[in-house]
Amino acid sequence: MVSAPPAGARAQAKTLFDLTDQVALVVGAGAGGLGEQAALALAGHGATVAVADLEPNLATLQGIASSCGPGSTAHAVDVTSEQSVRALGDAVVASHGRIDIVVNAAGVMLRRAFDETSVEDFERVVRVNLTGAWLVGREFGARMRAAGGGRLVLVTTVYAERVGPVPESAYYASKAGVANLTRSLAAELGRDGVTVNCLAPAVFYPTAMTAPLAGDPGQLAWFAERTMLGRLGDPTRDFAGPLLLLASPASAYMTGQVVYVDGGWSAW
Repeated sequence: MVSAPPAGARAQAKTLFDLTDQVALVVGAGAGGLGEQAALALAGHGATVAVADLEPNLATLQGIASSCGPGSTAHAVDVTSEQSVRALGDAVVASHGRIDIVVNAAGVMLRRAFDETSVEDFERVVRVNLTGAWLVGREFGARMRAAGGGRLVLVTTVYAERVGPVPESAYYASKAGVANLTRSLAAELGRDGVTVNCLAPAVFYPTAMTAPLAGDPGQLAWFAERTMLGRLGDPTRDFAGPLLLLASPASAYMTGQVVYVDGGWSAW
C-alpha cells in the first residue's frame, strides 16, 4: 500500500505554485487565444492580474479582468510601439505598485506562401511577434531588474525550430527569433534575479488563431496524429500547468529554457 505524502511535503508543493500577493501582467490576453487562459490560470493560483491587448479588444479585456477577480485591471497596449509598451508599464505600476510576473502572449499569424507575401506583410508579423516580444522584455526586464527579481514568460510555438505543412514563413521566422530572444534575455538578467523562459505550444484548439482550421477537418486530424498523444491541446486544461511552472517559485532554478507543450510533437 502506498502511503500518502507527509503533510509538510503537500504544503511545500502548494507553496511552490502559490502566487498570492504577486502581480502578474499578461500581454495579448484579449484576442481569444492562450493569453486569456494564462490570465485565468495565474488568477486561480492567487495572483492579482493585469491584462493587456490592443485598444479594440478593451471591452473583452475588461470581462477577462472581471473573471480574474477583485483588483485585476485591463489595459490597452500596442506591442509594436515603444511608447505604448512603456505607458503600459507605468499604468500597471500605478494600479498595482509593482510587477512580479509578465507573460507575453501577443502574436499574429499569416498563412500565406512566401512568394505571395509582401515585404510589408512580413515585417508586420515580425514587428508584432519578435520586435514586440523584445520591447515587452526590455521594458519589464528592466523594471524587474530594478526591483530585484521577477519572472518573464514568452510564448513561441512548436515551430520555433521546425516548420509545418502550412505556408507561413513570416510566422516561422519570427517565432524562431522569440526562442533565441528568450535565451539572450535570460543571459543578461539572470544575475539580477530575473528568470526568462518560453513556452512552445503546438496546436491548441479551438482558439482565435486556430479557429480557421474548423473548415479543414483533414488538417485538424493531421495535427492531432502528429502528436504522440494523438490529440490536440485543450486550451482550458493543457496550458495552465506548464505556464504556472514558469511563472511560480517552482521554476526558481530554470532560465533560458524553451518548454515544449506539444503532446510530444517535437520529440518524434
